[in-house]
Amino acid sequence: MKDRSPARGPREMRGFYAAQGTPALDRLIHERVRLGIASALAVNESLTFSDLKALLKTSDGNLSVHARKLEEAQYVVCTKSFAGRTPKSEYRLTPAGRKALERYLDHMEALIRATRER
Repeated sequence: MKDRSPARGPREMRGFYAAQGTPALDRLIHERVRLGIASALAVNESLTFSDLKALLKTSDGNLSVHARKLEEAQYVVCTKSFAGRTPKSEYRLTPAGRKALERYLDHMEALIRATRER
């Protein structure tokens, strides 16, 4: 039977990460909306702002702020154009963004394995 010790607090988790030799999570990708953007773009060649907004069920402002943070980190690239008179923003995941997402997923999988082994 597995040990069902109480949940770890933030200080204990820092010690857990150090003991496991695991670096801290990539906070840039860890946030829910940014993780959603990166994940959606990982399985699609590109998505428009409207596509991402509908998929993630978020507001224009919220999506804009999070997409810009990913752009600043060079995890995504945004191409702006017009469809007639309507502006169109199209997002793509960069190779650096794909690598960061893969590292993040590997990290989460390692944490899950370590937690289940306890």
